[in-house]
Amino acid sequence: MSSSLVAYDDSDSETETEKTEVPNTSSSGTSFPSSSVNPVQYFAPGSLGTKSTYEMHPTENTDSSGTSRVCEDAPKHYAQNNSPDLTSYCRRVYSGCTALSMSYKNYEQTSSSSTNSGNGVSQKRIHKDSTTAIKGIRPYIPKRLRQENSSVPENKESDQRDSSVCDVKLGVSGEQTLRKTSELIKPYLGSKYKLTEVPKSLVFHMSKHSGPVNEIQWCPVREQSHLLLSASMDKTVKVWDAVDTGCCLRTYSCHSCAVRAAQWTSCGRRILSGGFDSMLHLTDVETGKQIFSSKNEFRISALKFHPTESNIFICGGFSPEVKAWDVRTSKVLRVYKAAVQQTLDILFLPEGREFLTSTDAVSRDSADRTIIAWDFQSAAKISNQIFHERYTCPSLTLHPKESVFVAQTNGNYMALFSGQRPYRINKKKRYEGHKVEGFAVGCEFSPDGTLLVTGSSDGKVFFYNYHTARIIRTLSAHKEACVSAIFHPVLPSLLATCDWAGEIKIWQ
Repeated sequence: MSSSLVAYDDSDSETETEKTEVPNTSSSGTSFPSSSVNPVQYFAPGSLGTKSTYEMHPTENTDSSGTSRVCEDAPKHYAQNNSPDLTSYCRRVYSGCTALSMSYKNYEQTSSSSTNSGNGVSQKRIHKDSTTAIKGIRPYIPKRLRQENSSVPENKESDQRDSSVCDVKLGVSGEQTLRKTSELIKPYLGSKYKLTEVPKSLVFHMSKHSGPVNEIQWCPVREQSHLLLSASMDKTVKVWDAVDTGCCLRTYSCHSCAVRAAQWTSCGRRILSGGFDSMLHLTDVETGKQIFSSKNEFRISALKFHPTESNIFICGGFSPEVKAWDVRTSKVLRVYKAAVQQTLDILFLPEGREFLTSTDAVSRDSADRTIIAWDFQSAAKISNQIFHERYTCPSLTLHPKESVFVAQTNGNYMALFSGQRPYRINKKKRYEGHKVEGFAVGCEFSPDGTLLVTGSSDGKVFFYNYHTARIIRTLSAHKEACVSAIFHPVLPSLLATCDWAGEIKIWQ
Protein backbone atom coordinates (compact mmCIF):
# COMPACT_ATOMS: atom_id res chain seq x y z
CA MET A 1 0.00 0.00 0.00
CA SER A 2 1.27 3.43 -0.83
CA SER A 3 -0.07 5.13 2.29
CA SER A 4 -0.11 4.20 5.96
CA LEU A 5 -3.31 3.04 7.65
CA VAL A 6 -4.31 5.05 10.72
CA ALA A 7 -7.41 3.95 12.63
CA TYR A 8 -9.32 5.75 15.35
CA ASP A 9 -9.76 4.25 18.76
CA ASP A 10 -13.21 3.06 19.75
CA SER A 11 -14.98 3.54 23.07
CA ASP A 12 -13.90 0.22 24.67
CA SER A 13 -12.30 0.33 28.08
CA GLU A 14 -9.33 -1.80 27.10
CA THR A 15 -6.14 0.16 27.30
CA GLU A 16 -3.51 -2.55 27.15
CA THR A 17 -0.99 -2.30 24.37
CA GLU A 18 1.42 -4.82 23.10
CA LYS A 19 4.79 -3.62 21.98
CA THR A 20 6.61 -5.79 19.49
CA GLU A 21 9.97 -5.28 17.99
CA VAL A 22 10.58 -5.18 14.28
CA PRO A 23 12.24 -8.40 13.14
CA ASN A 24 15.38 -8.37 11.07
CA THR A 25 14.25 -9.68 7.72
CA SER A 26 17.17 -10.17 5.46
CA SER A 27 14.99 -11.10 2.52
CA SER A 28 13.70 -7.58 2.19
CA GLY A 29 17.17 -6.19 2.12
CA THR A 30 16.59 -3.64 4.86
CA SER A 31 18.61 -2.74 7.92
CA PHE A 32 17.56 -0.72 10.97
CA PRO A 33 19.64 1.45 13.23
CA SER A 34 19.58 0.95 16.98
CA SER A 35 17.81 4.23 17.64
CA SER A 36 14.00 4.40 17.60
CA VAL A 37 11.34 7.10 17.45
CA ASN A 38 8.15 7.53 19.43
CA PRO A 39 5.71 4.64 19.03
CA VAL A 40 2.65 5.01 16.84
CA GLN A 41 -0.53 3.01 17.46
CA TYR A 42 -2.28 1.18 14.64
CA PHE A 43 -5.44 -0.85 14.76
CA ALA A 44 -6.08 -3.78 12.52
CA PRO A 45 -9.31 -3.80 10.62
CA GLY A 46 -11.90 -6.08 12.15
CA SER A 47 -10.23 -6.13 15.57
CA LEU A 48 -11.02 -2.77 17.13
CA GLY A 49 -10.90 -4.24 20.58
CA THR A 50 -7.17 -4.95 20.35
CA LYS A 51 -4.44 -2.33 20.15
CA SER A 52 -0.95 -2.83 18.87
CA THR A 53 2.02 -0.59 19.18
CA TYR A 54 4.68 -0.43 16.55
CA GLU A 55 7.98 1.37 16.46
CA MET A 56 8.90 3.33 13.40
CA HIS A 57 12.56 3.23 12.50
CA PRO A 58 14.20 5.39 9.87
CA THR A 59 16.39 3.48 7.40
CA GLU A 60 19.15 4.37 5.09
CA ASN A 61 18.96 1.51 2.57
CA THR A 62 16.54 2.00 -0.29
CA ASP A 63 15.24 -0.33 -2.90
CA SER A 64 15.17 0.15 -6.59
CA SER A 65 12.05 2.29 -6.45
CA GLY A 66 13.81 4.92 -4.37
CA THR A 67 11.78 4.23 -1.23
CA SER A 68 12.68 2.47 1.98
CA ARG A 69 10.51 -0.33 3.35
CA VAL A 70 9.71 -0.72 7.01
CA CYS A 71 7.96 -3.95 7.98
CA GLU A 72 5.87 -3.95 11.10
CA ASP A 73 4.61 -6.92 13.01
CA ALA A 74 0.98 -7.64 12.60
CA PRO A 75 -1.35 -7.64 15.54
CA LYS A 76 -2.21 -10.82 17.37
CA HIS A 77 -5.44 -11.19 15.50
CA TYR A 78 -3.58 -11.69 12.27
CA ALA A 79 -0.76 -13.64 13.84
CA GLN A 80 -3.09 -16.25 15.25
CA ASN A 81 -5.14 -16.66 12.09
CA ASN A 82 -2.02 -16.78 9.91
CA SER A 83 -3.55 -14.18 7.64
CA PRO A 84 -1.89 -13.84 4.25
CA ASP A 85 -2.43 -10.09 4.41
CA LEU A 86 0.60 -9.53 6.58
CA THR A 87 2.29 -7.83 3.73
CA SER A 88 -0.44 -5.18 3.76
CA TYR A 89 1.07 -3.82 6.95
CA CYS A 90 4.41 -3.19 5.33
CA ARG A 91 4.16 0.49 4.68
CA ARG A 92 6.32 2.68 2.53
CA VAL A 93 8.00 5.59 4.22
CA TYR A 94 9.43 8.25 1.97
CA SER A 95 13.00 9.19 2.57
CA GLY A 96 12.02 12.85 3.12
CA CYS A 97 11.53 13.64 6.80
CA THR A 98 8.62 15.96 5.95
CA ALA A 99 6.22 13.13 5.21
CA LEU A 100 7.14 11.42 8.46
CA SER A 101 6.55 14.52 10.56
CA MET A 102 3.22 15.28 8.88
CA SER A 103 1.89 11.77 9.47
CA TYR A 104 3.01 11.89 13.08
CA LYS A 105 1.21 15.23 13.68
CA ASN A 106 -1.98 13.81 12.20
CA TYR A 107 -1.61 10.82 14.47
CA GLU A 108 -1.27 13.03 17.56
CA GLN A 109 -4.54 14.77 16.80
CA THR A 110 -6.45 11.52 16.24
CA SER A 111 -4.77 9.87 19.19
CA SER A 112 -5.73 12.60 21.64
CA SER A 113 -9.34 12.67 20.43
CA SER A 114 -9.67 8.91 20.62
CA THR A 115 -8.24 8.80 24.14
CA ASN A 116 -10.75 11.38 25.35
CA SER A 117 -13.61 9.43 23.81
CA GLY A 118 -12.38 6.25 25.43
CA ASN A 119 -12.41 7.83 28.86
CA GLY A 120 -15.99 9.03 28.42
CA VAL A 121 -14.99 12.72 28.12
CA SER A 122 -16.97 14.71 25.60
CA GLN A 123 -14.60 16.98 23.73
CA LYS A 124 -14.71 18.55 20.31
CA ARG A 125 -12.04 17.51 17.89
CA ILE A 126 -9.62 20.34 17.16
CA HIS A 127 -9.12 21.03 13.51
CA LYS A 128 -6.92 23.76 12.14
CA ASP A 129 -7.78 25.08 8.71
CA SER A 130 -5.13 25.71 6.19
CA THR A 131 -3.87 29.27 6.10
CA THR A 132 -3.82 29.29 2.32
CA ALA A 133 -6.81 31.17 0.90
CA ILE A 134 -8.24 30.59 -2.53
CA LYS A 135 -7.90 33.60 -4.75
CA GLY A 136 -11.15 35.46 -5.24
CA ILE A 137 -12.93 33.87 -2.25
CA ARG A 138 -13.31 35.80 0.99
CA PRO A 139 -13.74 33.77 4.19
CA TYR A 140 -16.90 34.30 6.25
CA ILE A 141 -16.44 36.46 9.35
CA PRO A 142 -19.13 36.46 12.07
CA LYS A 143 -21.00 39.69 12.69
CA ARG A 144 -19.60 40.12 16.19
CA LEU A 145 -16.03 39.83 14.94
CA ARG A 146 -16.76 42.27 12.13
CA GLN A 147 -18.07 44.80 14.65
CA GLU A 148 -15.05 44.33 16.90
CA ASN A 149 -12.64 44.66 13.99
CA SER A 150 -14.42 47.74 12.68
CA SER A 151 -14.19 49.43 16.09
CA VAL A 152 -10.45 48.89 16.37
CA PRO A 153 -9.37 51.46 13.75
CA GLU A 154 -11.85 53.98 15.13
CA ASN A 155 -10.34 53.60 18.58
CA LYS A 156 -6.88 54.00 17.13
CA GLU A 157 -7.93 57.13 15.29
CA SER A 158 -9.59 58.54 18.37
CA ASP A 159 -6.46 57.81 20.40
CA GLN A 160 -4.39 59.58 17.79
CA ARG A 161 -6.76 62.52 17.85
CA ASP A 162 -6.73 62.58 21.62
CA SER A 163 -2.95 62.70 21.69
CA SER A 164 -2.69 65.24 18.88
CA VAL A 165 -2.13 68.92 19.49
CA CYS A 166 -4.27 71.59 17.92
CA ASP A 167 -2.55 74.26 15.87
CA VAL A 168 -2.18 77.15 18.33
CA LYS A 169 -0.98 80.62 17.45
CA LEU A 170 0.05 83.10 20.10
CA GLY A 171 -1.11 86.69 19.92
CA VAL A 172 0.71 89.87 20.82
CA SER A 173 0.52 89.16 24.52
CA GLY A 174 0.52 85.38 24.10
CA GLU A 175 3.49 84.99 26.40
CA GLN A 176 1.37 86.20 29.30
CA THR A 177 -0.33 83.51 31.31
CA LEU A 178 -4.02 82.89 30.83
CA ARG A 179 -4.50 82.24 34.54
CA LYS A 180 -3.92 85.77 35.76
CA THR A 181 -6.60 87.85 37.41
CA SER A 182 -7.24 91.26 35.96
CA GLU A 183 -6.68 94.22 38.25
CA LEU A 184 -9.99 95.66 37.04
CA ILE A 185 -11.88 92.54 38.12
CA LYS A 186 -10.32 92.05 41.59
CA PRO A 187 -12.34 94.82 43.34
CA TYR A 188 -15.62 93.18 42.21
CA LEU A 189 -14.84 89.58 43.18
CA GLY A 190 -15.90 89.89 46.81
CA SER A 191 -19.06 91.91 46.19
CA LYS A 192 -22.42 91.24 44.56
CA TYR A 193 -23.23 92.34 41.06
CA LYS A 194 -24.47 95.94 40.99
CA LEU A 195 -27.23 97.43 38.90
CA THR A 196 -26.66 97.17 35.14
CA GLU A 197 -26.46 100.39 33.16
CA VAL A 198 -26.62 100.75 29.42
CA PRO A 199 -23.07 100.99 27.97
CA LYS A 200 -22.29 104.04 25.86
CA SER A 201 -18.60 104.22 24.92
CA LEU A 202 -16.42 101.86 22.85
CA VAL A 203 -13.46 100.36 24.72
CA PHE A 204 -11.88 97.85 22.29
CA HIS A 205 -12.31 97.11 18.61
CA MET A 206 -10.95 93.64 17.78
CA SER A 207 -10.89 92.47 14.17
CA LYS A 208 -8.59 89.46 13.89
CA HIS A 209 -11.23 87.12 12.42
CA SER A 210 -11.36 86.87 8.64
CA GLY A 211 -14.94 85.55 8.61
CA PRO A 212 -18.25 86.13 10.41
CA VAL A 213 -18.24 85.54 14.16
CA ASN A 214 -20.93 83.07 15.13
CA GLU A 215 -20.66 83.10 18.91
CA ILE A 216 -18.87 84.82 21.80
CA GLN A 217 -18.78 83.89 25.49
CA TRP A 218 -17.09 85.20 28.63
CA CYS A 219 -15.12 82.76 30.75
CA PRO A 220 -17.45 81.43 33.51
CA VAL A 221 -14.69 81.46 36.16
CA ARG A 222 -14.95 84.83 37.88
CA GLU A 223 -11.18 85.16 38.45
CA GLN A 224 -10.49 84.56 34.73
CA SER A 225 -13.54 86.37 33.38
CA HIS A 226 -11.30 88.80 31.47
CA LEU A 227 -11.06 86.05 28.80
CA LEU A 228 -13.48 86.15 25.89
CA LEU A 229 -14.08 83.17 23.57
CA SER A 230 -15.09 83.59 19.92
CA ALA A 231 -16.01 81.06 17.21
CA SER A 232 -15.90 82.10 13.57
CA MET A 233 -16.67 80.96 10.06
CA ASP A 234 -12.95 81.28 9.29
CA LYS A 235 -12.43 77.78 10.88
CA THR A 236 -10.80 79.17 14.03
CA VAL A 237 -11.54 79.66 17.71
CA LYS A 238 -9.88 82.59 19.48
CA VAL A 239 -9.37 83.60 23.10
CA TRP A 240 -9.09 87.33 23.83
CA ASP A 241 -8.07 89.50 26.74
CA ALA A 242 -11.14 91.66 26.39
CA VAL A 243 -10.77 93.61 29.65
CA ASP A 244 -7.17 94.85 29.92
CA THR A 245 -5.59 94.92 26.46
CA GLY A 246 -8.13 93.81 23.85
CA CYS A 247 -5.48 91.51 22.30
CA CYS A 248 -5.86 88.01 20.93
CA LEU A 249 -4.09 85.54 23.25
CA ARG A 250 -4.68 82.22 21.47
CA THR A 251 -5.92 81.02 18.09
CA TYR A 252 -6.96 77.37 17.73
CA SER A 253 -7.21 75.86 14.25
CA CYS A 254 -8.67 72.44 15.00
CA HIS A 255 -11.50 72.42 12.46
CA SER A 256 -11.41 72.04 8.70
CA CYS A 257 -14.69 73.95 8.19
CA ALA A 258 -16.58 76.78 9.82
CA VAL A 259 -16.88 76.67 13.62
CA ARG A 260 -20.54 77.17 14.44
CA ALA A 261 -20.55 76.75 18.24
CA ALA A 262 -18.03 76.93 21.09
CA GLN A 263 -18.39 76.71 24.87
CA TRP A 264 -16.15 77.11 27.91
CA THR A 265 -16.08 74.27 30.39
CA SER A 266 -17.10 75.10 33.96
CA CYS A 267 -13.44 75.07 35.09
CA GLY A 268 -12.42 77.56 32.39
CA ARG A 269 -9.44 75.45 31.30
CA ARG A 270 -10.93 73.81 28.23
CA ILE A 271 -12.99 74.78 25.20
CA LEU A 272 -15.57 72.61 23.47
CA SER A 273 -16.13 73.42 19.81
CA GLY A 274 -18.22 72.01 16.98
CA GLY A 275 -18.53 72.98 13.36
CA PHE A 276 -19.64 72.18 9.86
CA ASP A 277 -16.91 69.54 9.53
CA SER A 278 -19.03 67.38 11.92
CA MET A 279 -16.15 67.29 14.41
CA LEU A 280 -16.27 67.79 18.16
CA HIS A 281 -13.09 68.99 19.87
CA LEU A 282 -12.36 69.57 23.55
CA THR A 283 -9.15 71.59 23.59
CA ASP A 284 -6.89 72.56 26.47
CA VAL A 285 -6.65 76.35 26.54
CA GLU A 286 -2.97 76.63 27.49
CA THR A 287 -1.38 73.72 25.60
CA GLY A 288 -3.78 73.30 22.68
CA LYS A 289 -3.94 69.53 23.26
CA GLN A 290 -7.14 67.85 22.12
CA ILE A 291 -8.46 66.07 25.21
CA PHE A 292 -11.59 64.82 23.46
CA SER A 293 -12.19 64.54 19.74
CA SER A 294 -14.93 62.69 17.88
CA LYS A 295 -16.56 62.55 14.48
CA ASN A 296 -20.28 63.19 14.45
CA GLU A 297 -22.83 62.06 11.86
CA PHE A 298 -24.07 65.57 11.14
CA ARG A 299 -22.91 69.17 10.98
CA ILE A 300 -23.04 70.81 14.39
CA SER A 301 -24.83 74.09 15.05
CA ALA A 302 -25.51 74.05 18.82
CA LEU A 303 -23.59 72.96 21.95
CA LYS A 304 -24.49 73.18 25.62
CA PHE A 305 -22.90 71.75 28.77
CA HIS A 306 -25.07 70.24 31.47
CA PRO A 307 -25.48 72.77 34.33
CA THR A 308 -24.65 70.28 37.13
CA GLU A 309 -22.69 67.49 35.38
CA SER A 310 -19.69 69.22 33.87
CA ASN A 311 -18.54 66.19 31.84
CA ILE A 312 -21.77 65.87 29.86
CA PHE A 313 -22.84 68.06 26.97
CA ILE A 314 -25.55 68.04 24.31
CA CYS A 315 -25.00 68.78 20.65
CA GLY A 316 -27.43 69.29 17.80
CA GLY A 317 -27.26 70.35 14.20
CA PHE A 318 -28.42 69.37 10.73
CA SER A 319 -30.13 66.18 11.86
CA PRO A 320 -33.38 65.01 13.51
CA GLU A 321 -31.26 63.75 16.40
CA VAL A 322 -29.82 65.52 19.42
CA LYS A 323 -27.08 63.63 21.25
CA ALA A 324 -25.80 63.69 24.83
CA TRP A 325 -22.07 62.94 25.10
CA ASP A 326 -19.82 62.01 28.01
CA VAL A 327 -16.34 63.50 27.71
CA ARG A 328 -14.81 60.89 30.07
CA THR A 329 -15.77 57.90 27.90
CA SER A 330 -16.02 59.67 24.52
CA LYS A 331 -19.35 57.92 23.97
CA VAL A 332 -22.94 58.95 23.31
CA LEU A 333 -25.13 58.58 26.39
CA ARG A 334 -28.56 59.27 24.91
CA VAL A 335 -30.14 60.16 21.60
CA TYR A 336 -33.18 62.43 21.39
CA LYS A 337 -35.12 62.01 18.14
CA ALA A 338 -37.68 64.37 16.66
CA ALA A 339 -39.32 64.76 13.26
CA VAL A 340 -37.27 67.83 12.34
CA GLN A 341 -34.43 68.64 9.99
CA GLN A 342 -32.25 70.95 12.07
CA THR A 343 -31.69 71.98 15.68
CA LEU A 344 -31.06 75.70 15.99
CA ASP A 345 -30.36 76.14 19.71
CA ILE A 346 -30.35 74.22 23.02
CA LEU A 347 -31.26 75.54 26.46
CA PHE A 348 -31.03 73.73 29.80
CA LEU A 349 -33.64 74.58 32.39
CA PRO A 350 -32.57 74.94 36.08
CA GLU A 351 -31.05 71.80 37.66
CA GLY A 352 -30.65 70.19 34.22
CA ARG A 353 -33.54 67.73 34.48
CA GLU A 354 -35.19 69.19 31.39
CA PHE A 355 -33.94 71.04 28.36
CA LEU A 356 -35.39 72.80 25.33
CA THR A 357 -34.49 72.63 21.65
CA SER A 358 -35.54 75.06 18.97
CA THR A 359 -35.96 73.59 15.49
CA ASP A 360 -36.83 74.59 11.95
CA ALA A 361 -40.07 72.58 11.87
CA VAL A 362 -42.73 75.02 10.67
CA SER A 363 -45.55 74.80 8.16
CA ARG A 364 -48.22 77.05 6.75
CA ASP A 365 -50.94 76.08 9.23
CA SER A 366 -49.07 75.05 12.39
CA ALA A 367 -45.72 75.37 14.06
CA ASP A 368 -45.67 72.44 16.46
CA ARG A 369 -42.18 71.11 17.22
CA THR A 370 -40.73 74.62 16.86
CA ILE A 371 -39.73 74.42 20.54
CA ILE A 372 -39.55 70.95 22.11
CA ALA A 373 -39.15 70.19 25.82
CA TRP A 374 -37.21 67.00 26.68
CA ASP A 375 -36.65 64.92 29.78
CA PHE A 376 -32.88 64.59 30.06
CA GLN A 377 -32.76 61.17 31.75
CA SER A 378 -35.43 59.28 29.81
CA ALA A 379 -35.01 61.08 26.45
CA ALA A 380 -38.81 61.42 26.31
CA LYS A 381 -40.62 64.40 24.84
CA ILE A 382 -42.41 66.43 27.48
CA SER A 383 -44.11 68.85 25.11
CA ASN A 384 -43.92 70.00 21.51
CA GLN A 385 -46.88 72.40 21.70
CA ILE A 386 -45.05 75.34 23.24
CA PHE A 387 -44.79 77.91 20.45
CA HIS A 388 -47.62 77.92 17.91
CA GLU A 389 -46.72 80.85 15.68
CA ARG A 390 -45.23 80.32 12.24
CA TYR A 391 -41.69 81.51 13.02
CA THR A 392 -38.49 79.69 13.79
CA CYS A 393 -36.52 80.55 16.94
CA PRO A 394 -32.77 80.86 16.27
CA SER A 395 -31.83 81.38 19.94
CA LEU A 396 -33.07 80.77 23.49
CA THR A 397 -31.98 82.33 26.79
CA LEU A 398 -32.86 81.77 30.45
CA HIS A 399 -33.57 84.44 33.04
CA PRO A 400 -30.89 84.41 35.79
CA LYS A 401 -33.34 84.71 38.70
CA GLU A 402 -36.89 83.92 37.57
CA SER A 403 -38.23 80.70 36.07
CA VAL A 404 -38.82 82.11 32.61
CA PHE A 405 -37.03 81.98 29.27
CA VAL A 406 -37.05 84.06 26.10
CA ALA A 407 -37.07 82.83 22.50
CA GLN A 408 -35.75 84.95 19.65
CA THR A 409 -38.02 84.59 16.63
CA ASN A 410 -37.73 85.35 12.94
CA GLY A 411 -40.85 87.46 13.33
CA ASN A 412 -38.61 90.31 14.55
CA TYR A 413 -39.65 89.97 18.18
CA MET A 414 -38.77 88.00 21.32
CA ALA A 415 -41.39 85.88 23.09
CA LEU A 416 -41.49 85.21 26.85
CA PHE A 417 -42.34 81.73 28.20
CA SER A 418 -42.77 80.14 31.59
CA GLY A 419 -39.98 77.80 32.72
CA GLN A 420 -42.49 75.46 34.37
CA ARG A 421 -44.76 72.96 32.67
CA PRO A 422 -46.65 73.40 30.41
CA TYR A 423 -44.33 76.28 29.38
CA ARG A 424 -47.05 78.74 28.50
CA ILE A 425 -46.26 81.83 26.46
CA ASN A 426 -46.78 85.24 28.04
CA LYS A 427 -49.06 86.99 25.59
CA LYS A 428 -48.87 90.29 27.45
CA LYS A 429 -45.16 90.82 26.86
CA ARG A 430 -43.45 90.95 23.48
CA TYR A 431 -40.04 92.49 22.92
CA GLU A 432 -40.11 93.89 19.39
CA GLY A 433 -38.38 96.65 17.43
CA HIS A 434 -35.20 94.92 16.25
CA LYS A 435 -34.74 92.89 13.06
CA VAL A 436 -33.69 89.29 12.63
CA GLU A 437 -34.28 88.59 8.92
CA GLY A 438 -32.90 85.07 8.87
CA PHE A 439 -29.71 85.70 10.87
CA ALA A 440 -28.94 83.62 13.97
CA VAL A 441 -29.29 86.67 16.21
CA GLY A 442 -28.71 85.90 19.88
CA CYS A 443 -30.30 87.44 22.96
CA GLU A 444 -29.33 87.50 26.64
CA PHE A 445 -30.34 88.87 30.03
CA SER A 446 -28.11 91.07 32.15
CA PRO A 447 -26.69 89.36 35.28
CA ASP A 448 -29.20 91.14 37.51
CA GLY A 449 -32.08 90.26 35.18
CA THR A 450 -33.31 93.83 34.65
CA LEU A 451 -32.24 94.23 31.00
CA LEU A 452 -32.72 92.12 27.91
CA VAL A 453 -30.21 92.77 25.13
CA THR A 454 -30.27 91.56 21.54
CA GLY A 455 -28.49 92.20 18.28
CA SER A 456 -30.13 93.15 15.03
CA SER A 457 -29.65 92.46 11.35
CA ASP A 458 -29.05 96.19 10.72
CA GLY A 459 -25.99 96.20 13.05
CA LYS A 460 -27.68 97.82 16.05
CA VAL A 461 -27.93 96.61 19.63
CA PHE A 462 -31.30 96.93 21.40
CA PHE A 463 -31.73 97.17 25.18
CA TYR A 464 -35.17 96.23 26.54
CA ASN A 465 -36.56 96.65 30.02
CA TYR A 466 -37.45 93.15 31.14
CA HIS A 467 -40.51 94.14 33.18
CA THR A 468 -42.07 96.68 30.78
CA ALA A 469 -40.79 95.23 27.45
CA ARG A 470 -39.94 98.77 26.30
CA ILE A 471 -36.80 99.79 24.42
CA ILE A 472 -34.47 101.69 26.75
CA ARG A 473 -31.68 102.46 24.30
CA THR A 474 -30.41 101.58 20.84
CA LEU A 475 -26.67 101.37 20.15
CA SER A 476 -25.33 101.64 16.60
CA ALA A 477 -22.56 99.14 17.11
CA HIS A 478 -21.73 97.57 13.72
CA LYS A 479 -22.12 98.07 10.01
CA GLU A 480 -23.00 94.41 9.36
CA ALA A 481 -25.56 92.26 11.17
CA CYS A 482 -24.90 92.07 14.92
CA VAL A 483 -25.47 88.41 15.84
CA SER A 484 -24.53 88.40 19.53
CA ALA A 485 -24.40 90.72 22.54
CA ILE A 486 -23.50 89.52 26.04
CA PHE A 487 -22.90 91.23 29.40
CA HIS A 488 -19.83 90.60 31.53
CA PRO A 489 -20.62 88.33 34.52
CA VAL A 490 -18.58 90.39 37.05
CA LEU A 491 -17.94 93.90 35.76
CA PRO A 492 -21.18 95.92 35.65
CA SER A 493 -22.27 97.41 32.34
CA LEU A 494 -19.44 95.82 30.29
CA LEU A 495 -20.80 94.47 27.00
CA ALA A 496 -19.26 92.44 24.17
CA THR A 497 -20.77 92.39 20.67
CA CYS A 498 -19.86 90.67 17.40
CA ASP A 499 -21.04 90.93 13.82
CA TRP A 500 -21.19 89.14 10.48
CA ALA A 501 -18.08 90.95 9.25
CA GLY A 502 -15.79 89.29 11.83
CA GLU A 503 -15.47 92.21 14.22
CA ILE A 504 -15.74 92.09 18.03
CA LYS A 505 -16.30 95.20 20.11
CA ILE A 506 -16.21 95.85 23.86
CA TRP A 507 -18.51 98.56 25.25
CA GLN A 508 -18.53 100.29 28.65
